[in-house]
Amino acid sequence: MNKNILFALLAGLIFGFGLILAGMANPAKVLGFLDLAGAWDPSLAFVMGGAIAVGIVAFAIAGKRDLSLLGLPMHLPTTRQIDKRLVIGGLLFGIGWGLAGICPGPAVVLLGAGSLKGVLFLIAMLVGMAIFELLEIRRHMRHNK
Repeated sequence: MNKNILFALLAGLIFGFGLILAGMANPAKVLGFLDLAGAWDPSLAFVMGGAIAVGIVAFAIAGKRDLSLLGLPMHLPTTRQIDKRLVIGGLLFGIGWGLAGICPGPAVVLLGAGSLKGVLFLIAMLVGMAIFELLEIRRHMRHNK
């Protein structure tokens, strides 16, 4: 097996285990965190804070490197512009997360667990991604005329 695939599999398993351990794969726990006006469960704030801290360090180190630890070229975002498309995308993501209590990583975990809610979420997510791609194709066709 290719070492890149092996490390991707290992990273995915660790990530999935972390999501389960932290309760992020439990839609009821996530919705409890998002319910600020009701029975708010702040425990996921610590999970997110830890993830942000790790991400800040990882991106700081990655930004100084040309190659990954596996010797592959680094492909980090170069733009820092906040535009209408980013804001709308963030709002749609947040609305979906708030309605379902699921985001893409935990959805894959739920799919592996055979959860119908996870399957439905992933189908809706894939439909949304397909719509985005179709809109992008239309957008590029208009700009290239």
